[in-house]
Amino acid sequence: MPSKRVAIVGAGLSDCGRVPDMTAMGLMAQAARRAIADAGLSKDDIEGFGGHGTLLPPIEVSEYLGLGPRWVDATNVGGSSWEVMARHAVAAIAAGEVDVILLTYGSTARSDVKRRTRASAAAMGAGGAMQYEAPYGATLIAKYAMAARRHMIEFGTTAEQLAEVAVAAHEWAAGNENAFDRERITVDDVAAAPMLADPFTAKHVCLRTDGGGAVVLASEAVARNCAKEPVWVLGSADAASHVSMSAWDDFTTSAGALSGPAAFAQAGVRPADIDVCQLYDSFTATVLFTVEDLGFCAKGEGGAFIGSGALRPGGALPTNTDGGGLAACHPGMRGMFLMVEAVRQLRGECGERQVEDAELACVHATGGFFSHSATMILGRQ
Repeated sequence: MPSKRVAIVGAGLSDCGRVPDMTAMGLMAQAARRAIADAGLSKDDIEGFGGHGTLLPPIEVSEYLGLGPRWVDATNVGGSSWEVMARHAVAAIAAGEVDVILLTYGSTARSDVKRRTRASAAAMGAGGAMQYEAPYGATLIAKYAMAARRHMIEFGTTAEQLAEVAVAAHEWAAGNENAFDRERITVDDVAAAPMLADPFTAKHVCLRTDGGGAVVLASEAVARNCAKEPVWVLGSADAASHVSMSAWDDFTTSAGALSGPAAFAQAGVRPADIDVCQLYDSFTATVLFTVEDLGFCAKGEGGAFIGSGALRPGGALPTNTDGGGLAACHPGMRGMFLMVEAVRQLRGECGERQVEDAELACVHATGGFFSHSATMILGRQ
């Protein structure tokens, strides 16, 4: 455990969904202003900064925000980058290096497609060892689909059970006025959507939206005097398993099997103690692997667990309560949004979608091709 307690004291989102009149930098700035205001602080209180957007290094962003940070983090491990930055921030604050750190993210992923300015997905990760996979059409979605199919073959997981992840996400999104797709769907709707990469239809795959987010972390001394109830970082850990799929030892187990137990042990709690989860859902299978690897059910039992309705409102494990990347927003990398929603749930700020008496939250993000996992345990006490 850190020598001093650290809390998330501010959380904010930019405008999300379709935001064609803003740049990624503008979305990051908007989210940062909202998070700082949420904490009851000013930009002059910010001593450390971490984050990036599409092709935007943190030193460029911090200058745009008018900051002069003496602690900077530029970690990039894909969608889980912000959970790793938060872990680094906790360590720096606990060590007394700084008292207040701002983390941000912003992307115009949807608008870039419309403008035809976004990098080709086919070129993604085509360097290094992955250059040997790229010629065979091993795109990001194809790699996740292969992992899903392997799980289906080994454990009998069905497409209908995977589809339940998307159904649950849309149930939550229906109660989130800011979600991109608030329409409730059925398992049959998921099956009827266009096939993209077997077993994934379009409804198994995350949205592509614009959006940004930010959180402010602070020492206990600062947190006690902020505007909102602090949300304490009780435990965190991360791990990596592979980059190229050919180097992945087991297609049915993610690095969450390492990061999850470590984060729970540091927090001194068990999966059964968790009240609400925010789990990266780039694809429905991402959530399937995660609930197993974090210990919410045994390996191979994720399909039945999810199929029982556990992730839905009123279920045994309320998950992705804003609608997740499948229904709320997904501007390319979603780790930041997981933290923001977890903070709001623990503060009781979520209105119609609020999980009753939420005291403990598990945040888990995935980066790359199931390559990296980062887990955080957050609590009100």
